[in-house]
Amino acid sequence: MAYTILIADDEKEIRELLRLYLEKDGYHVLEAQDGPSAVAILEQEEVDMALLDIMMPELDGYRVLKKIRENSNIPVMILSAKNQDADKILGLDLGADDYLAKPFNPMEAMARINSNIRRFYSLGAKSQELKQLKVRDLCLDTESCLVYKGEQPIDLTSVEYKLLRLFMENPGKVYTKQQVYENVWGEEYAIADNNIMVCISRLRAKLSQDNSAYIKTIRGLGYRMEK
Repeated sequence: MAYTILIADDEKEIRELLRLYLEKDGYHVLEAQDGPSAVAILEQEEVDMALLDIMMPELDGYRVLKKIRENSNIPVMILSAKNQDADKILGLDLGADDYLAKPFNPMEAMARINSNIRRFYSLGAKSQELKQLKVRDLCLDTESCLVYKGEQPIDLTSVEYKLLRLFMENPGKVYTKQQVYENVWGEEYAIADNNIMVCISRLRAKLSQDNSAYIKTIRGLGYRMEK
């Protein structure tokens, strides 16, 4: 499996250098030259690790990192010319997994990237899921299995809870009926089953009077949690 790495840096030379090394090691690379572009890519693509510069136009790396940590625990490494201890501590406190000061040796950068990928995806760190999933005013606590809309608890069946958790783990992602069935019911999807439609309809009714307020039907494709 080729992991996807996002490089968010306003210096084209840095992006090109890292792309060269990453692609040589078999990674799939996405690039962003500013903060808003990085956020857009993270919302639209399945990214396995992010490399963030701090001093980017419009939205700096710290704020991009905060947005990532609202919904995801993917590895994040900061690459920055800001090399004071206070800068490093701030980045790590905000949720970065690693911090490498510029100028850096690309071989060291690759060693750190490989280490973070290996630790997260091969050694089990990925299983340490976020305790709370938040999408808009919905909050799902994965330890207590409770769901709240604002301050109001929502009473869900086990299937409804699994459905909502699936969508909240990847807001904006479109799931086909087959993917929903196999993730929630844990069985191979063989024939068309209106169980999915009925359960999603009941879940929608519990979340809002507007059926498409949170979970939207994408005609001909499946379902998506609105961000």
